Amino acid sequence: MSGPVLPRRGFFAATAGVAAALTLAACGGEGAPTAGGEGAATQAPPTGAATGAAGGWTFTDDRDKKLSLPKRPTRVVAQVGAAAALWDFGVRPVGVFGPHKLKDGARDPQVGNVDIAKVTGLGNVWDEFNVEQYIALQPDLLVSSMYIKGTLWYVPEKSKATIEQVAPTAGIMLTGRSAMEVIGKYEELATSLGADLQGVPEAKARLAAASKELAAFKDLKILMVSAGPDAMWVVNPPEYPDIVHLTQNGLTVVTPAKIDEGGFFQTLSWENADTYDADVILYDTRTQSLKPAEMMKKPTFAKLPAVKAGQLYPWSAEAPYSYQGYADFVEGLVANLKKASKLP
Repeated sequence: MSGPVLPRRGFFAATAGVAAALTLAACGGEGAPTAGGEGAATQAPPTGAATGAAGGWTFTDDRDKKLSLPKRPTRVVAQVGAAAALWDFGVRPVGVFGPHKLKDGARDPQVGNVDIAKVTGLGNVWDEFNVEQYIALQPDLLVSSMYIKGTLWYVPEKSKATIEQVAPTAGIMLTGRSAMEVIGKYEELATSLGADLQGVPEAKARLAAASKELAAFKDLKILMVSAGPDAMWVVNPPEYPDIVHLTQNGLTVVTPAKIDEGGFFQTLSWENADTYDADVILYDTRTQSLKPAEMMKKPTFAKLPAVKAGQLYPWSAEAPYSYQGYADFVEGLVANLKKASKLP
């Protein structure tokens, strides 16, 4: 989550096309479409997922909502962060929404290891969600993370009512938790969906080993930021699962003195980019955040001791919530911190 991308309120206006698509989906049958648009191909059930489970399928999400279906869902649509986590556990979504494709057609880092050629893309930016295409996929379940309880990340408010008529939705809470708690919840969901969890023990061991190394850098003061053309956002550690994990394992991360409404960060003008001292600066690598070359054009930022010392390193702000995703993230961070030193 970053400063400029916050949940918004809006009003839903049903269109004739959406209404027709809903009717078609309700009718079902052999004539109903199974996919459309990007990656449009008839999708097989996810790896390891059963088409029917004794006693049906149940899962309680982080809205305390108990989901119940006669059989285990096999056609899952997920926000890219959720899709990336589930993919690493062995679940293969049929559709994704949120940043998954870069301008050059390459895979956006936020979608993790998901093969975007094998899923249908329903939207690539904030407030973009192709409802008709979603209905055509005939999903059994929609999964998304939540920064605010009850608000599914990247599900547009204007389309929410229609989207929730199509299939059950599951929300996984991020805010106020450690990464390990979030990963555990995604593991629980993936297991319920029949995932084989192949590679999980090895990835879990890698993550544990890398996390143990973080304590060696406890003397470094670390500032974690996201950047836009007109402002820099200093993140509030307790609100981000990845930062909670880092601080629980020994890192010292700067907490802003004044936090904006919502609790996620403090907004600073670029002229005030030197508000906080730091030995290391970690910058948000997501598509919507400024890249280092652009940040360096801001005079106050360029003069910061950490920047001048070359101790400006990437922060994978939405690393997949899987053991594999976090092992990669923490191992990369450890490698960079080994190059850093305490500044005068």
